[in-house]
Amino acid sequence: MLRIILALLLLTSAFAQQGTPPAGPVPTIATKAASLQKMPGYFPLYWEDKAGKLWLEIDKFDVEFLYVDSMPAGMGSNDLGLDRGQIGGSRIVRFERSGPKVLLIQPNYRYRSITDDAAERRAADQSFAQSVLWGFDVQAEEGGRVLVDATQFYLRDAHHIPSTLQRANNGTFRADLTRSAFYLPRTKNFPKNTEVEATLTFTGENPGGFVRDVTPNPEAITVREHHSFVELPGPGFRPRVFDPRSGFIVSAFTDYAAPLDGRMPQRFILRHRLQKKNPAAAVSEAVQPIVYYLDPGAPEPIRSALLAGARWWNQAFEAAGYKDAFHVELLPDGADPMDVRYNLIQWVHRSTRGWSYGAAISDPRTGEIIKGQVTLGSLRARQDYMIFEGLLAPYLDGKTIPAELSRTVLARMRQLAAHEVGHTLGLAHNFAASVKDRASVMDYPPPFVKLNASGVPDLSDAYATGIGAWDKIAIDFGYRDFPAGTDEKKQLDAILRDATARGFIFISDADARPEGGAHPLAHLWDSGTNAVDELNRILDVRAKALSRFSANVIREGEPLSTLEDVLVPIYLLHRYQTEAASKVLGGLYYTYAVRGDGQKITERIPGPEQRRALEALLHTIEPGALTLSPSILALIPPRAEGYYHNRKDFHNRTGLTFDPIGAAESAASLTVGLILNPQRAARLVEYHAEDPNSPGLIEVIDRLMAVTLRVRPGPGLSAEVQRAVGAVVLYDLMVLAANENAPAEVRAIAMFKLTALREWATAEAGADENTRAFFAWAAEQVKRFEANPKDIGIPKPADPPPGQPIGCESN
Repeated sequence: MLRIILALLLLTSAFAQQGTPPAGPVPTIATKAASLQKMPGYFPLYWEDKAGKLWLEIDKFDVEFLYVDSMPAGMGSNDLGLDRGQIGGSRIVRFERSGPKVLLIQPNYRYRSITDDAAERRAADQSFAQSVLWGFDVQAEEGGRVLVDATQFYLRDAHHIPSTLQRANNGTFRADLTRSAFYLPRTKNFPKNTEVEATLTFTGENPGGFVRDVTPNPEAITVREHHSFVELPGPGFRPRVFDPRSGFIVSAFTDYAAPLDGRMPQRFILRHRLQKKNPAAAVSEAVQPIVYYLDPGAPEPIRSALLAGARWWNQAFEAAGYKDAFHVELLPDGADPMDVRYNLIQWVHRSTRGWSYGAAISDPRTGEIIKGQVTLGSLRARQDYMIFEGLLAPYLDGKTIPAELSRTVLARMRQLAAHEVGHTLGLAHNFAASVKDRASVMDYPPPFVKLNASGVPDLSDAYATGIGAWDKIAIDFGYRDFPAGTDEKKQLDAILRDATARGFIFISDADARPEGGAHPLAHLWDSGTNAVDELNRILDVRAKALSRFSANVIREGEPLSTLEDVLVPIYLLHRYQTEAASKVLGGLYYTYAVRGDGQKITERIPGPEQRRALEALLHTIEPGALTLSPSILALIPPRAEGYYHNRKDFHNRTGLTFDPIGAAESAASLTVGLILNPQRAARLVEYHAEDPNSPGLIEVIDRLMAVTLRVRPGPGLSAEVQRAVGAVVLYDLMVLAANENAPAEVRAIAMFKLTALREWATAEAGADENTRAFFAWAAEQVKRFEANPKDIGIPKPADPPPGQPIGCESN
């Protein structure tokens, strides 16, 4: 009974906190707000200083506007993904009054009827749920306007911080209103937008490691959340129909008013409003240029590099017929970066290197971009700098810092700024652009490292300069302003057909990731026109860089134990090109062809090219490629005090000392996992059945075993590396055989080859006791697995340290 009473008291208190209609006659706004500080604007605000309350005047009912929440002050953790400047939800909403109540309603724009018939529109509206985001009680009214207490609305957690932390297993937190308040310096009002910011504190128990890493007191997390009410764009914007060949991001909804011979799914591209002053002119100034602002928190010389790289996009707009239509400037003093009137490039710090990304607030009715928001992680520059130190070994005297290091990093920063701004212009990744002479900044570029005449790594052409040829094609499709009377659909199709004729194709994220990817031209961080040739070339560069690896990669006074930090990206220099080459094996060339456009639809990779890819992949796990030299091992002592291991280093099984076998194991796990990927295995079975000249899964496994498990190791450390690689192959074969999502034939082949291995290893005597011990162990492991395929007794091989930015993926 006591619990019920307490629950009722809490419920009553919660209702009381939200405010109840005043007893008796409702006062006028002038009377109620007489002692309050007024902030006139789109929705007038009133600040009650003594009570710490914020009042909202609602003078627009049943008028739609945009509501955006964002996070101007974040946590600084890649893994949690709660960054400074992060845009949360953006939605169209409206205020609707019912007696003493005002509801903030979000209509459902995913399902509509685009028609002049009110009954048809009503049928669609009433068929799908809407969402009431908040309810307000009227506290005063006057002349059709009402005043509500918006304190609870603005001090709530709109960004869902506790649930984000809980999903990351980093503790259970809740908002603490006693430690939360409005942040008045960023609470402002303007004629077309209302901006409110709050400092929110979340308290909790059992904070996780990610929280502990970035908070002074992990039991109290204080951030800021921002709320924007924004007038929707006016008429005049013309949506542009999405085309899968165009390289644009899609905005989609279902139209229930579509005719029977039409299409219910409607797809538009995301793009800014941009119009020529004179559409009939070949080149014209814009009615209103697109302007981006750079966060002045970026230091020089990085600031100038970011400005220069972002401004490259003007080259694409010029090619589309605009004169000076794209500007990038420094954010003016006093301007609020969360103000949706500003397209922003923000410089963000995190505890470890993380993703940069470009996001956009758009009008879901049309696909019009209202605000572009770029987030650039500052540690990207530091990581690249360290990679270049490892490649060049530049500190010959221990002190002098070559200018080439900074020049190359700044070249990367220019490319990074252009890439992320491209997303906020509406462009998706194009991961097939690298094969066309680095044709797009929307690809992920590795540094192009070549060897000079002396065999020394050379970074003089590490990154492309300027906007790419594909980027000009895409902007031409998305932003060209056609004269009146033009058949726009025909002209847009002509732009894409011309691009195809010139050898350009667009392949985006889902097709380019390494897990099961099949397209031989599309990958992240790859380069060159042929993935196999480039892998072989990169392995030569890697070998030369490792042969030159010495104390010259760090400056004088740095602990020698930090050599491991620099060694990791050099030892794994081939990792992304390995992923790219793996797609040739069991791969399929294809395009996003549409009926009638004449593109090649699909094409199998010839058998000889697949086998060439397999041999290149196997070269990456040979002992000669993975065994570190004695000279390198002699240089790396256990970690110095104050310089501790972290997840960016190799997994270690030798305690304090550097573990070269663990390093080899992690590199081998990358390659073997790609070769024995279950989707790739299924394709190998299928393609071989259709064409006996294509390598089948049996051939691939036999060749993999021939260079790993069925080889008698050589002398010294390379023998232990060989056995470590063999253990990786054994583990991944068991995983493939036990994979319930793999086709039966794939599992059958994997199990058959394991049984054959057991029989061979049992009979094989081996040249020495270590080899005999390994073969006996391998045979016993297979025997146990055959008895119970759900029991893989071998420990999972060490994963390689993270190569891509750490934490939540973005653009």
